[in-house]
Amino acid sequence: MSDSHSSNARALAPRRHDEILRRLAADGSVGITELANFFDVSRETIRRDMKHLAERGQLDLVHGGATLFEATEPALNERSQENAAGKAAIGRAAAALVEDGMVVFLDSGTTTLAVAHALAGKHNLTVCTTSLTIALHMCRQPHVRVHMLGGEIDPSEEAAIGIDALDAIGRFRIDVAFLGGGALSPDGEVTDFTRNGAEQRSRMAATAARAYFVLDSSKFGRLTPLRIQRFELAAGIIVDAPPPAAMVEALERKGPKVIVGE
Repeated sequence: MSDSHSSNARALAPRRHDEILRRLAADGSVGITELANFFDVSRETIRRDMKHLAERGQLDLVHGGATLFEATEPALNERSQENAAGKAAIGRAAAALVEDGMVVFLDSGTTTLAVAHALAGKHNLTVCTTSLTIALHMCRQPHVRVHMLGGEIDPSEEAAIGIDALDAIGRFRIDVAFLGGGALSPDGEVTDFTRNGAEQRSRMAATAARAYFVLDSSKFGRLTPLRIQRFELAAGIIVDAPPPAAMVEALERKGPKVIVGE
């Protein structure tokens, strides 16, 4: 690189920094890919910009970009009424994939709880779950056997987490699994808030005969810290509205198909 080119790059950096912080203030998060395209620079250049701003305490780095906020998920009761109609549509689409007699894994979360409600009328199901709320609901349904996967209880999620829960996942032969997630990132990856959540969902995506992530439209383009390894082994992502076309294309290149509930 010539001295003049290097000097120009240094001169432009403060402009990029100002634009990154402006977008953070407006939207709460920014993505590396969108900024690289906007500035017509490499993704590595944007990563360096974000690292510089993070070191100054002006943003938090997360997978795929940056946020102004601490990337933690609201408690279960705070999420329970958000987009209830959309989650019900996802629940109906998920239930249509379940046949009588199947072994079904239901992850913790409000969208998987909507799946649980939509399973009414199915017969001879075996339901495995880490969620106290889902276990309580399903054990009251006729023609359903329920296995609660044990472990330490996360009070905010009202669900089992940790090594014991991970070990329990491996004991079951799962026909179909419905998994939550923190976000569908701009580059078409399912990500999560916590290491426990990401590891449990990764393991179930690899273990179940078929796995589906259930994500309502509030998760589109959000940035959360942790990748869910092997998420691409899932058969599909069930949503309540079509994600942006670029996000769908990026996701389906990785493998999972998008299913829109109605």
